[in-house]
Amino acid sequence: MKRRLITFGRIIQTGVLNFMRNVGIAAAAIAVMVVTLTILLMSVVINSTFSNTIAQITSKIDISVYLKDSDSQTQVNKLLSDLKALPNTQSVQYLNKQQVLAQYEQQNAGNQQLQLAINETSNPLPATIHIKTKNLNEIAGIKSFLVKPDIAALQSNPPSYSGSLEKAINNITHATNILRELGVIAVIVFAVICALIIFNTIQMAIFNRRDEIQIMRLLGASTSYIRGPFVVESAIYGILAAVASILIINFLFVTASSTLQATTLGLLNIGYANNYFDDHFWLFLTMQIVIGIMIGAVSATIATRRYLKFKIK
Repeated sequence: MKRRLITFGRIIQTGVLNFMRNVGIAAAAIAVMVVTLTILLMSVVINSTFSNTIAQITSKIDISVYLKDSDSQTQVNKLLSDLKALPNTQSVQYLNKQQVLAQYEQQNAGNQQLQLAINETSNPLPATIHIKTKNLNEIAGIKSFLVKPDIAALQSNPPSYSGSLEKAINNITHATNILRELGVIAVIVFAVICALIIFNTIQMAIFNRRDEIQIMRLLGASTSYIRGPFVVESAIYGILAAVASILIINFLFVTASSTLQATTLGLLNIGYANNYFDDHFWLFLTMQIVIGIMIGAVSATIATRRYLKFKIK
C-alpha cells in the first residue's frame, strides 16, 4: 500500500512538472476548455433564470371566462367541474356578479366618478371564472374547450387570455428553448475542439519526451506509471480552466449588476441570475472542476492509448 502511494505521488509530481514545462503549448487547450466550461455554466444559470421568470409571470396569468346572467347554477357548476377536469388546469375560481362588483370597486376605490356611476346603475358586470394553467405552452387545450358551441353559448363575451403577459411568456419560452439548444450544440462543438487540441498537445509532449519514455519502458515502468503524468497534466488543464471560467462569469455578473446598474437585460433577470450564481457558487465550482478534469483526463487517456503504442497491463 505504501509503495502504491509513493508511486501515485510520483505520478502527480511528474504530471505537475510536465505541465510547468509545457504550459505554453497547453495554453490553447486551456483557453478552449475555458470557453467550453463558460458556455456550459452560463447555459445552466440563464436557463434557471428564464425558468424563474416564466414561473413568476405564469403566477400572474389567468384565463377569464365571462358568463351570461341567464346561465343557471347547474350549468355553471357543470362548467366548473369540466374545467377542473382539464389536464392543464391548475386552479379554477368562480366569482358571482356581486363578488365581481365588490372586487371591481376595491380595485377602483380612488375613482370617485366611477364609484358614483356604479351606484347609479344596476350591476353590469358578469359572473366570472378565473382559470390558472399548469403550462402555458399547452394552453391551446383550454382554448379549444372554451370555443365549443355549447360552452361558448354560456359566455357573454370572449374569454380573456391576459394577452400581453401571454406574449411575454411565449417570448421567454421560445428564447429558453433556443438558448438550451444553442448551448448544447456549442458545448459539444467546443468539447470536441478541446479534445482534439489536447490530443495534439499530448502528442507533442510524447514526441518531446520520447527518449525519456523509451528509457522508462526499458527499466520496466508500468503502463499506468508512464501514462499517469500525461493524465495528471491534462487534469490540471481542466482545473485551471474551471477556475478561470468561474472567475469570468463572476466578473460578468458583477459588472452587469454594479457597473452597468442593470437589474434586467432584455428577458434576462440579472439580479436573480447573480443571486442564483452566488448561492450555488461552490456547487458550480465543484461541477466545473469535475467536468474539466473529466474532459482533460479522458482526452489524455485516449491520446496516450493511441500514441504510446503499447499494451495495457
